Amino acid sequence: MRRALAVIAGLCCAFFVFYTVRLLVVTGFLTRLRPGGGGARIGAVVFPLLAVAFGWAAVHLWRARERTIA
Repeated sequence: MRRALAVIAGLCCAFFVFYTVRLLVVTGFLTRLRPGGGGARIGAVVFPLLAVAFGWAAVHLWRARERTIA
């Protein structure tokens, strides 16, 4: 069960890494923003944080040992 959750967290991490790169490419590393484009700046901060959080969760879930009930 933990390994399945680790895979899901890893996929979420990959998604947010992709979206961070996409955001930076589309906006020219935040140099070409529309007026009122504060959402891009927020995304440039939040997406990498989510990628790190999901990556951390994936690693820890993958390495965690299954608890056995005796």
